[in-house]
Amino acid sequence: MDCTINDLKSKEVIDIDTGDRLGFVHDVEIDVVSGRLVSLVVPGAYKFMGLFGRESDNVVKWEHIKKIGEDIILIESTPSNSCVQCG
Repeated sequence: MDCTINDLKSKEVIDIDTGDRLGFVHDVEIDVVSGRLVSLVVPGAYKFMGLFGRESDNVVKWEHIKKIGEDIILIESTPSNSCVQCG
């Protein structure tokens, strides 16, 4: 299955451990040396009606992606923090 970055941006990320809908892919991190996709970046949730900005972005490591479907990306969080808060 071929997938472009634009294709990924139209998919919603869902954590299968908690059932949380994290949102849609906003950006990706790529290792330019190897040319491999390292992680997906999903924007954090809005704070109080969007007036106080957003939470920190969720960075989902490639290893924690379990399934990429037509409309969604299923990830598995673990106690070792699959979704890392980035500054």
